[in-house]
Parts: sequence; structure tokens; C-alpha cells
Amino acid sequence: SLFFFFNFSNQDPNKVQALPLVDKSGWVRGSGAAVLSRLQDAAVVRPGFLSTAEEETLSRELEPELRRRRYEYDHWDAAIHGFRETEKSRWSEASRAILRRVQAAAFGPGQTLLSSVHVLDLEPQGYIKPHVDSIKFCGSTIAGLSLLSPSVMRLVHTQEPGEWLELLLEPGSLYILRGSARYDFSHEILRDEESFFGERRIPRGRRISVICRSLPEGMGPGEPGQLPPAC
Repeated sequence: SLFFFFNFSNQDPNKVQALPLVDKSGWVRGSGAAVLSRLQDAAVVRPGFLSTAEEETLSRELEPELRRRRYEYDHWDAAIHGFRETEKSRWSEASRAILRRVQAAAFGPGQTLLSSVHVLDLEPQGYIKPHVDSIKFCGSTIAGLSLLSPSVMRLVHTQEPGEWLELLLEPGSLYILRGSARYDFSHEILRDEESFFGERRIPRGRRISVICRSLPEGMGPGEPGQLPPAC
């Protein structure tokens, strides 16, 4: 996997703003009203998008493929730790129906998706450091289903680190990142010891994300390429 990595790990959003705000949904918190308003349609969480049965359908289908791979700890730039991943283009009919719902919920009628779906498996102590996806390898929208474990995704503005959002991703939820949230903000999945949503502790376990991506400009849907390990 290949992505552009910017290290913002020295910034602590909780120390930058003493009184962060939570949006009306309760699943997104941010450094202030301005960033919540700016990204209200660009960083979206839909809790309960999957039923328990749908979560189990995806997990059962993915487990045999993931089990054949070892967790990796030596990513080329140390941006991701304790992970295994695969690109999957063949799905059961039940899973395809779920992915069609993701496409309808997250992508516009004029957007074409990459034919393969990115599956990322983080072990309980695994994490992804702050990174910004390259426009060469992903289009303007990504949408991810979260399985097995809750987690917190943090977005921090690349030029104004005092501007940040945190997304609470429960199992069965769908998150959507578009436009400015993709390119103007880094995003990461917090490691277990840092996994808080405000003052609420969010214990991390093993987490699988199933990620659909719009095509980069100028790329055909079936073209192979190196792709970033989006969260």
C-alpha cells in the first residue's frame, strides 16, 4: 500500500481546545462549531448501518482470507502497525447487496467505484498514524464499514492543527470521508491506550474495515494500482 504520510502525532487536539463540541448526532466531536459546520457533509458517521446479521455475513466471508495472512509490523514508513490487508473483488451475493447499499449511501450517481474493495484488519494493539491519502490512488470519496471493535478516527487539519474532528466508529457503522475531509485533514485510527471519545474510554479490540473508494481521476475501474491503507 502507498500513501502520502504527514506526521502530526505531536499535536494533541484535546490540549489545543479546552471545550470541544459534539455534533447533534453524538458520533462526531470537534474543536469548534466552525469545523463541525465545515465538515458536516464531508465527514459523516451512520451508526447501525449494518444489522448484526449483516456484520456476521461480512465477517464470515472475510475471515478465511484474512487468516491466511500474517499481521505486519514493519510498514515501509512505520505509519501503520499490527495490520493485515487484502483487495477483494469477488463477494457472495449477500455481501454484494451490502456493498450496493454502501454505494447508494455514500457515492453520487456520477461517481465510479474502484472494482476492488480494500479490507484492512487491525489487531487489538494495531493502529494507523495520521496520514493524508494521495489523489493519485483514491478519488474524492471513501466509505468504510467497521466490524468487530469500536474505534476512534481523528482528523486534524494539515495547516491548522487546532482544527480537528473525532469520529466514534462503532461496529456496524458506516463512515464517509469526502472532499476537504480527505485532502485538507489527516486521518488516523487511535491506538488502544489513546482511544477516548471525549472523556469516554473506547476500548480497542481487533478491527476490520471494509472500504469502498471512488476512482481517481483518469483511472479505469479495473486498473490495478498501489492504494493507500485508508482507515
